[in-house]
Amino acid sequence: MPAESGISITTNIPQRMDRLPWARWHWRVVGALGITWLLDGLEVSIVASLGPTLTHPDALHLTQSEVGLTASAYLAGSVLGALVFSYLTDRQGRKKWFMITLALYLAATVLTAFSWDLMSFMFFRFLTGAGIGGEYAAINSAIDELIPARSRGHTDLAINGTWWLGSATGALLTLLLLNPAIFPESIGWRLCFVFGAVLGVAIIIVRRVIPESPRWLMTHGRVPEAEAIVSEIEQEVEQNQGTSLTESHGTITVHARPHATIGTVVRELFQSYPRRTVLGIGLMVTQSFMYNAVSFTYPLLLTTYYAVPSATIGLYILPFALGNFLGPLLLGRLFDTVGRKPMISLTYGLAGLLLCLAGYLFWTGVLTLTQHMMLWSLIFFFASAGASAAYLTVSEIFPMEIRAMAIAFFFIVAQGTGVAAPWLYGKLIETSIASVFYGYLLGGGMMLLGAAIELWLGINAEGQSLEQLAAPLSARPSPRDPTQSA
Repeated sequence: MPAESGISITTNIPQRMDRLPWARWHWRVVGALGITWLLDGLEVSIVASLGPTLTHPDALHLTQSEVGLTASAYLAGSVLGALVFSYLTDRQGRKKWFMITLALYLAATVLTAFSWDLMSFMFFRFLTGAGIGGEYAAINSAIDELIPARSRGHTDLAINGTWWLGSATGALLTLLLLNPAIFPESIGWRLCFVFGAVLGVAIIIVRRVIPESPRWLMTHGRVPEAEAIVSEIEQEVEQNQGTSLTESHGTITVHARPHATIGTVVRELFQSYPRRTVLGIGLMVTQSFMYNAVSFTYPLLLTTYYAVPSATIGLYILPFALGNFLGPLLLGRLFDTVGRKPMISLTYGLAGLLLCLAGYLFWTGVLTLTQHMMLWSLIFFFASAGASAAYLTVSEIFPMEIRAMAIAFFFIVAQGTGVAAPWLYGKLIETSIASVFYGYLLGGGMMLLGAAIELWLGINAEGQSLEQLAAPLSARPSPRDPTQSA
């Protein structure tokens, strides 16, 4: 039970969690929680690959702009899901809601397989997005609070990069399921969603053994419960490592307080941390617009201008996904060593410049399909690392008690800004090559703007504990604290 309001408790829970050596227990956390990004990548890849198929009479017979509209429905759902579930995650705990949001995702994905027209497809995609939006808030909060400070940067980037493993898996699924020689076109696209849900079912079982975040428990006055969980983690790590743990250094004093509200979030973001809020908005909006625009419409461009058969779209997504996966994986450690600020500005800047170049070369007609694929892979090698670092930034620079809601706020602003991007780029692809070029210039310019914002407001968060970056609200002296001076 929460401690009585006003009572102060001194603990070393954050210090004990940060001093843990990397062990099998951390890999379990990464696998069970990080799967969120893989599931989202699977979803987006499947639907993007399905885009051309969904326009066929034997499927849903949508127009290209309607395909873009279904992507916008998914993004709109993710915005609402992030808003609702983040509030519940900060109020009731990480574990409860990362289980519920995954269940919602699975149910909605299966229902999508039974869509009968545009509106039903959009509705089920909206629900699927709501599950994923809730996952973002709950999962990113939990991961940052469970991973040691020295490993937080590259671990988060690697986890975010698994989005593209999901994308590659989705692409491979569509190669099989969209092959009319194996499955009729009217059935194959439905099976894509059924197979996508199977992966999530196994993850529910694994997630059940992940504990509640000790840091969340600590800031909600449940320190004895948190310390018991940390002790269990320490015992498992010692057993796996075959050695005793070093002593932790330092303590933190927390004061039991009422739950944070929406008003608390507004006050902290816009009064206590206004520069960080501008930074988060800048990074999230710029990368989200570019990714939503290009990722959702990528197959449409291939089929429209390079005459790629819709049944083989998955093959062309694989190198694109590979570049996106390798970026965070290979560059991730540099965000913990060279630093967040130089690496985020560099990756955003390079991605923006290369995207503008790709648009120009496409407009002038000098790119072959292979060259275009290689250039796209290079662009998103850098863009993926930068975008992953944007999610890392907004999840680590605000107080513990509002972490999920802060993540949701930036996610909502980013997706809200980019929610129409798939529809817009779908229309540009329908219009002309010149229109596509202008769209690429817009996306590249957004990334360059993100790089400038990071240079201006970026924070050197590498190696710092979450409590050093932003003191928990419960660590601030309470007006009712009897130890506080009158």
